[in-house]
Amino acid sequence: MSFTHLDDRGQARMVDVTAKQPTIRSATASGLVRCTPAVVQALRDNTVPKGDVLAVARIAGIAAAKRTPELLPLAHVIGVHGAAVDLEVTDDGVVVTATVRTADRTGVEMEALTAVSVAGLAVIDMVKGLDKSVSLADVRLERKTGGKSGDWVRAE
Repeated sequence: MSFTHLDDRGQARMVDVTAKQPTIRSATASGLVRCTPAVVQALRDNTVPKGDVLAVARIAGIAAAKRTPELLPLAHVIGVHGAAVDLEVTDDGVVVTATVRTADRTGVEMEALTAVSVAGLAVIDMVKGLDKSVSLADVRLERKTGGKSGDWVRAE
């Protein structure tokens, strides 16, 4: 079995995608910031002392998508041509969904996952003064399009 991110000496390396042709690709990821009912109510009432939680988290997620290669050492520097981060307050907390698009040589799955993770962490940072038990859960890829492996959608 050969591993794409290991060289012949078994050391980690970045895969060379120079010869690949750019194609349109997208990825959507999601996650859940679990909150107590009191925090959910403060989010719905827009009474969180630190301010507009959802706006801060949305911008943090978009910024994170664009900085993914700085955080993940084997991720490629690619053009993030579109990034949308949506946050929905539910009875369980905040559902975070991010969709990232590019026209490049490799996919944007890690960018979408990073956007969800950082947006979720921003929510936690904004509400932790109200409840230290908030947590980020179920960060996962929901779907991707384009690239050599084609389209994929989570079965659940």
